[in-house]
Amino acid sequence: MKKILVLGAGKSATSLIHYLLERADQEDWTITVGDRDLSLAEHKVEGFERGKAIRFDVDEEERKEKLIAEHDIIVSLLPAFLHPKVSKACLKIGRHIITPSYVSADDLAMSEDFAKADLLFMGEMGLDPGIDHMSTLQIIHDIENRGGNITAVRSFTGGLIAPESDNNPWNYKFTWSPINVVLAGQGTAQYLKEGKRKYVPYNRLFSLYETYSIPDYGAFEVYANRDSIIYLDKYELKNIPTFIRGTMRREGFCDAWNAFVKLGLTDNGFPIVGSSKMTYNDLIEAFLPGKNPQLSLQQQLAEFLGIDEGHETMKKLAWLGLFDNIQIPVENGSPAMILKDLLEPRWKLEPDDKDMIAMLHLIDYELNGEAHRYKATLVVKGQDAENTAMSHTVGWPLGIMVRLLSQGKIKSRGVKIPIMPEVYEPVLKELESFGVVFTHQDAVVGFEI
Repeated sequence: MKKILVLGAGKSATSLIHYLLERADQEDWTITVGDRDLSLAEHKVEGFERGKAIRFDVDEEERKEKLIAEHDIIVSLLPAFLHPKVSKACLKIGRHIITPSYVSADDLAMSEDFAKADLLFMGEMGLDPGIDHMSTLQIIHDIENRGGNITAVRSFTGGLIAPESDNNPWNYKFTWSPINVVLAGQGTAQYLKEGKRKYVPYNRLFSLYETYSIPDYGAFEVYANRDSIIYLDKYELKNIPTFIRGTMRREGFCDAWNAFVKLGLTDNGFPIVGSSKMTYNDLIEAFLPGKNPQLSLQQQLAEFLGIDEGHETMKKLAWLGLFDNIQIPVENGSPAMILKDLLEPRWKLEPDDKDMIAMLHLIDYELNGEAHRYKATLVVKGQDAENTAMSHTVGWPLGIMVRLLSQGKIKSRGVKIPIMPEVYEPVLKELESFGVVFTHQDAVVGFEI
């Protein structure tokens, strides 16, 4: 009998936990789900005999190590900054660990130690990062096996709202942690364009976007996501001229979100003292450079943003209630926490809402003296607010990886990401049985795809 420990029972954990529990009898597993909120873990395992819920606190060192020692494979869905507390314990005790979070430099520094201990630390095993890596590498390796030379890779992913549930002017709702959405993109994005390194600081990130289309779903804005350049070596594409990984949003989102960035409302670094005594009008006025008594607050903001008062961005901001004389309910909150509190009820998934995952790969290559473009698109819709596409596409790859590892089918050891055929081939094949199916087009450049 194999014992699986899942740490974290939040939104993205549902599909993973159900995948494991539904196969527990067949695979002879027991599944323990740990979370600081015991009721949340209990809800996730309800109705399954082989499931057990426990309260888990990553800072309770002795209990944590005892718990890890009692299990064979650990899956961590904790916030990324907490992963080292789990991975180091796994290495110390001798247990495999799987996580959807980005592999950090500190993680990579443990790779040799994990390998020597005959252990696997599989990171970036979710959606983005995760399915994006696996599907991109499958295409790249196929092209290279046919003798093609890769010249450009563009890969974009978005967690969005399905058209049938899209009923607000932002064309967006929360499908993952609201505060992470507010803070997303901070830092400096890096990528390659036509042989040159490009750096995009956060204050310009949402003003530098491009537009691409997905058949039947229309146009999407894409902007650079984090550091793309670190994946050049991992993808073995050292001499490629153009390489970018990015995030997708619906048209109009980037300009409107850029208004928050320009104002400073995504800053989580300091408290607004006395914020609960302020209105949103007061907050906006406090961030504007100066008050012009001849102009309304909306006019002042439009002037600051360099747009007309009737611009779509202003309509989006007004819909949120930013110009309403409503008191802020957050006590001494940072600008980001105040913004999160404003957005959360307005971007909340209603019980019957369906979210949507969209992914687009554009891979240019040369073959037999001709320039080609390979286009792969993926759209996955959720069922409702609990069984979301986000939860599915994060959780299913993790669950499949647990199954493959528990069956001894994965031989890789050390700290890895899922870019090797022994991982991506079986994972992508099984994902197709769940409806995670890419549409592929490959044409000589000059033909529309």
